[in-house]
Amino acid sequence: MEKRGQLIVISGFSGAGKGTVVKGLVDKYGYSLSISATTRAPRPGEVDGKDYYFKTEAEFRNLIDYNGLIEWAQYVDNFYGTPRKFVEDELKAGRDVILEIEVQGARIIKKQYTDAQLIFITTKDAETLRDRLTGRGSETEEQVEKRLRRAAEESEMIGYYDYIVINDDLDTCIDTVHSVILGGKCKKERNEDFIQQLQDSFRAGNE
Repeated sequence: MEKRGQLIVISGFSGAGKGTVVKGLVDKYGYSLSISATTRAPRPGEVDGKDYYFKTEAEFRNLIDYNGLIEWAQYVDNFYGTPRKFVEDELKAGRDVILEIEVQGARIIKKQYTDAQLIFITTKDAETLRDRLTGRGSETEEQVEKRLRRAAEESEMIGYYDYIVINDDLDTCIDTVHSVILGGKCKKERNEDFIQQLQDSFRAGNE
């Protein structure tokens, strides 16, 4: 029987580059990516069903009502959530699944999937984050300030995560996160069946 896949939760400050890191992990290492549902408007170049499932608020609330989401949260006036079916199907098939979600959702996920790995992507300091938010040019100054205030709140929850990775250099960050995930797969808690089989094989050989 194929071993169940691992659930990896990746969060980070808006502007820290978590989306680009996740894309790199999928492209370079072949992870499955759970596409989130959201009520926010698409940004230029984003495609429905590829980047997000773009929903009206009524459609999103319908998913909540029918237990179609593992978790959901409101972030800066919009709703985000993780569709349940895709995640469960991939894990059962033995594939590792990445969820790119906010800190509120990460805590909910950890309660349901206690062996999930929680990874937080951050810049080296607040000033670097401000520079990146301003530099991408997709938001007004007011929106940038709102995201920075939200980041300050999120910083109080970083201690809830299993691993913290600083995104100074994109390629290095992608490879570091991949190494963290591989390390998690080697934990004894995820290999108890294998340990038992190994011990049994030695016992059988000594009989």
